[in-house]
Amino acid sequence: MNLDIWDIMAPAFFECLILVGIHSYLGLHVIRRKVIFVDLALAQIAALGTTVGFLFGIMPGSTGAYWFSLTFAIIGAAIFSLSRFRNEKIPQEAIIGLTYAIAASIAILVIDKSPHGAEHIKELLTGSILWVKWSTIGFAAVVYLGVGIFHYIFREKFILISENPEKAYESGISVRFWDFLFYISFGIVITHSVGTAGVLLVFVFLVVPAVISIMITDVLWKQLLIGWGMGLLVSINGLYISYMADLPSGPTIVASYGILLIIVSLILFVIRAENRRNALTKLSIGFLSLIVITYLIYYMGSNLKKDHHTEHESAHQDTIVHSSDLISLEQLNSSYKMTNDIQKKMDIAVKISKKNKVTSLEKLVSLLKVSEYPFIREEIVQKINDISGKQFSYDTEKSAKENQESIKEMEDFINSFLR
Repeated sequence: MNLDIWDIMAPAFFECLILVGIHSYLGLHVIRRKVIFVDLALAQIAALGTTVGFLFGIMPGSTGAYWFSLTFAIIGAAIFSLSRFRNEKIPQEAIIGLTYAIAASIAILVIDKSPHGAEHIKELLTGSILWVKWSTIGFAAVVYLGVGIFHYIFREKFILISENPEKAYESGISVRFWDFLFYISFGIVITHSVGTAGVLLVFVFLVVPAVISIMITDVLWKQLLIGWGMGLLVSINGLYISYMADLPSGPTIVASYGILLIIVSLILFVIRAENRRNALTKLSIGFLSLIVITYLIYYMGSNLKKDHHTEHESAHQDTIVHSSDLISLEQLNSSYKMTNDIQKKMDIAVKISKKNKVTSLEKLVSLLKVSEYPFIREEIVQKINDISGKQFSYDTEKSAKENQESIKEMEDFINSFLR
């Protein structure tokens, strides 16, 4: 990596490392306990806590949001520990899945009443790992280390309950109590992880390294080394691709993990096959089938698109060609006022630039002042730079108050057009 990439990606890279460190270990417990979606459910419950706090005006990433999230995570830990029975008729995974669905539904209902709800849901899912601060990384590392030490001290009980719960019951261990402690420690980790990495990336960090390492070996310490090594490789690869291709870092890492899982599975399939020639033949047939299916999907999509355009071309051709001319500045201003969605406001402000650049820039600067998320601020600044033809030095990681000089520079530039 060159210096520019490192300067931008270093915090996200180290955050990925500490996430891999703790989640690879916890993932091995989750796989052994056969509660694969407990991470997703607990992450969603923690995210629900952040969402409820957001409804009260508590911003994600703040101390208040952390305590809201942790409180909900502890409630989730209690639910999961109480839902485990020695002779269960209903699998615990069913209860976990139901809990996830309910938490996700409540989050949507709550966020529907909050301003900028769409941006909040997007950040909960994909996270904002690219904007993580060094202080956040350091605090998370200390918390994860504490959880790791706790699990190391009581490793025998946790491992026994995960690998052989029946033996744990027979040994007189209070399985439900230790389950509660396990899920509380798990919830503490999830509370920190979801805030920066998002629900999807946290789930993948937990499951994929554990699945890959278990496929390769049954020895715990080897599984940990493999999980950590895979996490390091994928983090470097995912962050580099996201930088070079200008893609969201979280989803890129998730996709990289998925590709790695497929590659490792195919390699192990060939290596462990009794007849490797037959295995390679099956892989070749599968690969060719995939190519054919991909082509058929592409062909179907292309033809349906042509049919759609042919069907509507005559009726809408004039509207499509002249739509920008038909919409007046007054109509655009009215549409701008009617919506509360900051993304829609941004799009309308950009369209206004074709009618009046000064009005467009004024609206974008006003949005910049109230935007709460770095990724939104970055997009707004880029649009301001494009429309004005000038590069403003605005630090998107900081609020408008901390960027007063840059805001004033933008406003002076706009006023220069009015003189």
